[in-house]
Amino acid sequence: MFMIREVLSCRPGNVRALVNKFKSLDEVRQSMGLAPLRIYTDVAGEPFWTVALEHEYESLDSFGEIESQLMSDASAKAAMAGYHDLLVNGRREIYKVEA
Repeated sequence: MFMIREVLSCRPGNVRALVNKFKSLDEVRQSMGLAPLRIYTDVAGEPFWTVALEHEYESLDSFGEIESQLMSDASAKAAMAGYHDLLVNGRREIYKVEA
């Protein structure tokens, strides 16, 4: 099992808009039978205006397959349209779940 975390830094004032996009994307994911995303926003920290997402996959291959399905889904594309305009930068962290 692997836990994937996306950590995204938003432009000031865009956190709520990005969270709403990910909530819409999560509806698409759940309609595909996937577990809900965990969506976090920073309370304090470096940098401000951070959104983090967590999700788990059985394998890295399943992560790749699901990402490909999402990227080709019209509803997912519509949910995420323009999200790059809300961001400064981001990173992906991949962890093997040990317990």
